Amino acid sequence: MIERAYTAGEQLGLAVWTQDEAGPFQTVPCEGNSWQEGGRPRRQPHEYVRDGTAKLLTLFHPGSGEVRAKGVRSCPNAVLHSWLKEELSAVLAAMSPRPLLEEEVNRAWWRSWQQELRWPITLPQELPPLRLLLVLDNLVGHKTPELVLWMFAHGIMPLYTPLSGSWLNMCESVQRIIKRRALECQHPQTVEEVIRLLEATVRGWNQQPTAFEWGGKRAARRKRSRERRHALGASGACVRRPLRRRQTLTQQWRQACQTTH
Repeated sequence: MIERAYTAGEQLGLAVWTQDEAGPFQTVPCEGNSWQEGGRPRRQPHEYVRDGTAKLLTLFHPGSGEVRAKGVRSCPNAVLHSWLKEELSAVLAAMSPRPLLEEEVNRAWWRSWQQELRWPITLPQELPPLRLLLVLDNLVGHKTPELVLWMFAHGIMPLYTPLSGSWLNMCESVQRIIKRRALECQHPQTVEEVIRLLEATVRGWNQQPTAFEWGGKRAARRKRSRERRHALGASGACVRRPLRRRQTLTQQWRQACQTTH
């Protein structure tokens, strides 16, 4: 279902966004690579004072590469939900309105994004046109009735990644890039400095954003590689060329009889 959102959501006229919280990031020296003169590596202090942690609330649009983010000291539901509503409202305001559909057709369109769920979310009686798909982690704070009903009322369908399936959230990838660019080889002294580095990196990213594509050429190569192999029974093993099966005595006798006649 999430793969369908990535590959077909935009083509169906739906905006596809992903959400996640990165961190916590500490006020400690961060390892990494940097340009230094030969024989003069960059040194980090061996003593430091921890001054709390920071987290980065992130919204990511894979189709354009746009990142909306905010650094915070902590992200309880009150902080996360208010920021999420504000940012999603701004995203929806910049979109063109969806045409109105008949009630049954509209409800079936919403339900089509819950077909593979074991426990589908109960949809309210009145539903606006579906406008946005939001991929986010399967956390309790993301499933509060107040937040889910707010999203339904604004035409947003939440798509929760399964347990141990955070790799389905593209926001994880862009957060890793931002964290590396912002904090690699840095030694922030305060939480405010950590937040400043992260948010500055996000602003720099948005000046020349990079769109993400689900799968891409690497997935196509893996698919072609699997198609060239021959699967074996009893496990997920495969071989590059088919194996000849040894004939039983009965099969050899039948073959000999056919050859004789």
